[in-house]
Amino acid sequence: MNTAVQPGISSESVPRRKLIEVSLPLEDINEASVHEKSVPRKGHPATMHLWWAPRPLASVRAVLFAQLVDDPSSHPDLFPTEEDQKKERERLHGIVRGIAQWENTNNERIYREARDEILKSTGGNPPAILDPFTGGGTIPVEAQRLGLTAQASDLNPVPALKSRALIEIPPKFAGQAPVFPGIADSRLGGWPGATGLAEDVRRYGAWMRERAVKHIGHLFPKVQVPLLGPAGEPTDATTEATVIGWLWARTVVCPNPACGIRMPLVRTWWLAKKKSKTAYLVPSLVDDASAPGGRRVEFAVGRDPQQAPSKADDGTMTTGKGATCISCGGFAPLSAIRAEGVAGRMGTQLLAVVAEGKRQRAYVAPSAHQIKAAEVTPPPGAPTGTVANNPRWFSPPQYGLTEFSDLFTNRQLTALMEFSDLVGEARRKVLDDAIATGLPRGERLSEGGIGAEAYADAVATYLSMAISKLADWSSSICSWIPQIEGVRNTFPRHAIAMTWDYTEVNVFSNSVGNFGTHVEWVADGIEALPADQPVGRVVQADAASRDYTGLLVCTDPPYYDNIGYSDLSDFFYIWLRRSLREIHPDLFGTMLVPKAEELVANPYRHGTKEKAAAFFEEGFEYVFRHAREAASWDYPITVFYAFKQAELEKEGITSTGWSTFLEGMIRAGWTITATWPVRSERAARMIASGTNALASSIVLALRPRADTAPSTDRTGFLATLHTELEDALPRIREGAIAPADLRQTILGPGMAVFSKYSRVLEDDGSTMTVKTALTLINQTFDALQNEHDAELDADTRFCLDWFRSYAWSTRPYGDAESIAVPLGLSVEGITRSNVLTSGGGKVALIKPLDLDPRWDPAHDDRLSLWEVTCHLARAYATEGREEAARLMAGVKGKVDLDEVNRLATRLYELMEPQDPSTAGLFNGLGGAWADVSATSTTIRPAAVAETLFGEEI
Repeated sequence: MNTAVQPGISSESVPRRKLIEVSLPLEDINEASVHEKSVPRKGHPATMHLWWAPRPLASVRAVLFAQLVDDPSSHPDLFPTEEDQKKERERLHGIVRGIAQWENTNNERIYREARDEILKSTGGNPPAILDPFTGGGTIPVEAQRLGLTAQASDLNPVPALKSRALIEIPPKFAGQAPVFPGIADSRLGGWPGATGLAEDVRRYGAWMRERAVKHIGHLFPKVQVPLLGPAGEPTDATTEATVIGWLWARTVVCPNPACGIRMPLVRTWWLAKKKSKTAYLVPSLVDDASAPGGRRVEFAVGRDPQQAPSKADDGTMTTGKGATCISCGGFAPLSAIRAEGVAGRMGTQLLAVVAEGKRQRAYVAPSAHQIKAAEVTPPPGAPTGTVANNPRWFSPPQYGLTEFSDLFTNRQLTALMEFSDLVGEARRKVLDDAIATGLPRGERLSEGGIGAEAYADAVATYLSMAISKLADWSSSICSWIPQIEGVRNTFPRHAIAMTWDYTEVNVFSNSVGNFGTHVEWVADGIEALPADQPVGRVVQADAASRDYTGLLVCTDPPYYDNIGYSDLSDFFYIWLRRSLREIHPDLFGTMLVPKAEELVANPYRHGTKEKAAAFFEEGFEYVFRHAREAASWDYPITVFYAFKQAELEKEGITSTGWSTFLEGMIRAGWTITATWPVRSERAARMIASGTNALASSIVLALRPRADTAPSTDRTGFLATLHTELEDALPRIREGAIAPADLRQTILGPGMAVFSKYSRVLEDDGSTMTVKTALTLINQTFDALQNEHDAELDADTRFCLDWFRSYAWSTRPYGDAESIAVPLGLSVEGITRSNVLTSGGGKVALIKPLDLDPRWDPAHDDRLSLWEVTCHLARAYATEGREEAARLMAGVKGKVDLDEVNRLATRLYELMEPQDPSTAGLFNGLGGAWADVSATSTTIRPAAVAETLFGEEI
């Protein structure tokens, strides 16, 4: 890697442009990112431990590859013509498409091709990749998968630990057989990668479970469930079944003095809400002299759909308001419930028990035995730590649950502490077994060891991660989901929300949330890691102060105040620290996660929203100014910018947050060379909702700006901007770019022009702002679109002018004639092209979906770009890629297909504000253009097929 850019560096030696700065198959990357969310997650790094808002692996791999690989335009000696460059670019796009696919994650041939391409572009010496905000570890692990040396850091020890488990530990023990007795020779073909390590995690995890059952299994008793009759109805006979979970409700005393019962706080009575199955709670009042108010609530399980709860009487809680008393009908507002909680008077009541039935869940009313089993003494030595008093992310403290231990039942605390304590025993057993296999004792993992001591530390690390995952599913914040008859974990989103009725899972069951399942998820993840690649390095470090020398940055930094990472991750830290303090002393030396330097805009920490924003913006700029000091001139860095959806919906791509982000980057000494909108939601779904399809994040490519960069004025900026955008658009369109993404993508070359100058001067001598520049880039793009309209064929120009004026409405014949005549057209002629209806003195454009599906371009003597584009969009939307490709093959040589692709974008832009569903047709065609085009080359057009007596043969 070249030496760092020094102050005053000359920009005369132009670095080679990388693929990410010119063209990407963006829609393929985005589709792969969407697809990744829908596939089975076995082996996905995200499943090894929760972290918030991880980037899709598909987008990360694509970005890393394109960040390092040269664009063909950097080698005019090899690719002298535009056509040569386009062909080579498409070959590279093919590699990107291959590595983006989840199903290819373990395809060595595809990854070898990608690694070879990286080596070719980096002279056989690619730079080490650094993510200084590692988060969930997605970037470093995917860098490692591409054969790169990966480094990562984070101020927060929880993501630092996860990244260490992803990239640092597995390569140290690659190819090693498991040490658990009797297992090493059980697998044909040996133990490649980290499969041996994964197997030991499974085996010692199972050993821990067996030990825990002996110690605390009696706290999780089985339950008697009714046997079912021939029609599935419960009978009087019972059988013993394993409990999946206990459903509880929090309770407070009814504020009505005349009542005073302990009222359950329940959001829904439903237990199972499926078409094929109905089960719900049936509350009733019984006299009980020992209970408050002399009565108490009991619960039975109802199954008759005719008697099921309605919306009007479902549960006792009204969201955001309070609860209704079952006994007197009185209402307890949230303020009263808060007061009871803060005073320590909130109680609990068992609602029902969920058990493993025969191919279905079984629901049983509470019994004295099950209630008694839950009466566990608070375990001594439970992890301590105060929950942040920030109601945006944490509501339990408002109800008196101020300590993390308050978020767990005594039984849950006992189980989690038991498993945590067993990690030490498991580690000692791993050590003994490893030494017995012949491994030298060696140094500890924290000292760089690779022997038995280090291996025992490694297994213990992963077992502790499984316990941390277990905590996510074993708190009193978990709730029951009747629609799927399953458990919602503590963190379905990045917050700890108060729950009124909650689920206490059985950690020893065979169902959701049990300890064995979490061990399996961790082990599966280990097995799929690229352990045969270079050993990575992870440290706990502040991005503002760490060293960047010799490292190439690819990072996904925190965005303003989206997530309170440090406060939230204390939930996991208290459990990880309990079992890993001696194994990873550099990560777990503090009582809770460090917070003061955390780069988020937290008003509750900084006093006001303005101070929090200033802290974030100044800190962010400082980080990237610091990284700029050691930046290479040879490669761009890449940064994921996570949009805040509310900001997008309100302000779009010229939003204040986005422009502030760009301002900070430019002030820090960076030139923005590309922007690529990355999404993990389907663009078509966004369009169908009637809004522009905005990305969930944008990837920026940035290079250091020379200290000697000149300034310019507004006129010079606009002139250069026009030229550069006109030059960049065709190359951007070479990739699969959905029209909905083009406006965001074009910001890259636009901002490259703006940010290459030291400043752009306005007419009054002031410095142009980024927000103004973004507006001018959009205006220039629109101007280029309008300029190109004048070059289109007359029929297409008529249709564009008509739609701009009248959209799909029916208008008098004279309106059509007034548009057609200046273009040298007749309304009758346009009508013969079958894109316009005319009759009875009325005229209207035909919507794409209403065009004749039997259309054959071979027999159409009046082809226009409008007609071809509309038919291709219709065919792709209704009949798929093959039919669209057949039509495309039929028009080759008759119209310029590049112009068709351009027009698809134009029609999306034109129609989206008025008719988003039709606009979506053109967005779909544009996004699939490369795929349809490639398929069309394999189809023989009917127009050139041999014929015999007028019949195709």
